[in-house]
Amino acid sequence: MKKLLIVVDMQNDFIDGSLGTKEAEAVVPAVKEKIKAYEEAGDEVVFTMDTHFEDYLDTQEGRNLPVKHCIKDSHGWMLHESLKDFSGKRFEKRAFGSVECGQYAAGGNYESVELVGLCTDICVISNAMLIKSMSPELTVIVDGRCCAGVTPQSHENALKAMKMCQIMAGPNKEA
Repeated sequence: MKKLLIVVDMQNDFIDGSLGTKEAEAVVPAVKEKIKAYEEAGDEVVFTMDTHFEDYLDTQEGRNLPVKHCIKDSHGWMLHESLKDFSGKRFEKRAFGSVECGQYAAGGNYESVELVGLCTDICVISNAMLIKSMSPELTVIVDGRCCAGVTPQSHENALKAMKMCQIMAGPNKEA
């Protein structure tokens, strides 16, 4: 059985753009290495992409987070330069979690699903919880070394919350 790696929202706006952080910039090399390792092992890699439109500030999310980001086809919406050439299905999502990606993971007969990316405390946790809810017997892993949250504290809080929900979340797979 194959494994699935889901690379969550490794887009310019979350790394060094309108919502970027130094922690997000710091995980890019580790995410790139993780993708390479999965590909070399013959496992599957897919990507989620936060996708908004020009009316973003008029949406519920935009009213709560009034910072335009990941506007479809903009530079900020694109995957980070070091990751954009990797192949793998792309799931555009308008919400924190991607139901389509969750269904894909739950229906793929995978040995395990691992998530990496941004932001641990919003989109990574949302997608991990969605997948765990759709497929409770599937091993779901979040490698905290390949994730960054809005803040370091919220990153740690998200990892702890996922552990409570039987998601293997921490600095490594054994956590």
